[in-house]
Amino acid sequence: MRDNVLIALYAFAGAAASGLAGAVALRLLRRRSLTVSLAVVSAVGVVAMLAGTLAVAWAMFLSPHDLTVVTTVVAMAAVASLATALLLGRRVVARSRELAVATRSFGDDGDFAAPDVPATAELEELSRELAATSARLAASRSRERALETSRRELVAWISHDLRTPLAGLRAMAEALEDGVAADPGRYLTRMRTEVDRLNGMVGDLFELSRIHAGALPLSPARISLYDLVGDALAGADPLAREHGVRLVGDHVEPVPVEVDGKEMSRVLGNLLVNAIRRTPADGTVAVAAERSAEGAVVVSVTDGCGGIPDEDLARVFDTGWRGSDARTPPAGAGLGLAIVRGIVEAHQGRASVRNIPGGCRFEVTLPAAP
Repeated sequence: MRDNVLIALYAFAGAAASGLAGAVALRLLRRRSLTVSLAVVSAVGVVAMLAGTLAVAWAMFLSPHDLTVVTTVVAMAAVASLATALLLGRRVVARSRELAVATRSFGDDGDFAAPDVPATAELEELSRELAATSARLAASRSRERALETSRRELVAWISHDLRTPLAGLRAMAEALEDGVAADPGRYLTRMRTEVDRLNGMVGDLFELSRIHAGALPLSPARISLYDLVGDALAGADPLAREHGVRLVGDHVEPVPVEVDGKEMSRVLGNLLVNAIRRTPADGTVAVAAERSAEGAVVVSVTDGCGGIPDEDLARVFDTGWRGSDARTPPAGAGLGLAIVRGIVEAHQGRASVRNIPGGCRFEVTLPAAP
């Protein structure tokens, strides 16, 4: 029993010394290739066994013949272990380099193609994560390009829309200043109209900037959609009469919602104004509100615009979008629908549009009140 304890102690001492030396070597070589680290780990196992054997032999527990046999076996095991470690290390390093080359393909387009050669489970997991990151990066860059395009279009359209009323105001002001205005009262009325138009555009820009900054203040309260839609229809009725359009709100359920009444009234007002301006005379704009099968509340505004081209459906709610020239009204900077989407999303809802026979249908989906 005592001999077994001594053998274990000598073997442990030799293995511990080898393990400590291996740990020091791994620390010194931590910046080297993975192949070197695997070779050190393999060598530590073999040397630990050899050190323990030599320690036991030194204590005279082994005969010279047995020591030679054990040393030879350990040496052969060392050769096999080191060869296996080197082969494994070279394979892992090669897969890592191939993955590094593939990672460089991220580039400006955000694409990533994982190597086809098989790799370890960890490298496979890393490849999947890189592919997912590449997809998210590509989507982010696509959104960034779309936002940049929208911003440029908005600046161009705002500049154009501001230039026209400002030029008119300047001309009328000069006419009044020079005393050549035949009807000064009519000029003043026209100037007041242009100022109101400019004030509305500036107000839309301010509202949109608050939405984009996430600083839109909301004061939710429990309101019936019946009342909201009724007020919106009453506010849009004069414009509908001016354009010869009939407003219909017969399918409005008194469903309760918890929203900011002022902001939601602006949403409905923008949708109704947009629908009225794009519906020909003697046409109909219909408003409906009901619960959906999922339990949400859907408010829809249907017009008779003739439909939106399929390639433009995805851009309807973009900032500054106003469609083709035939569908663009004289007033407005294409901010109304962008404001609609921003306010609806601030209420944890969504805004959408789809074509129907003879026109299109705008839908606002909101969470139902508890």
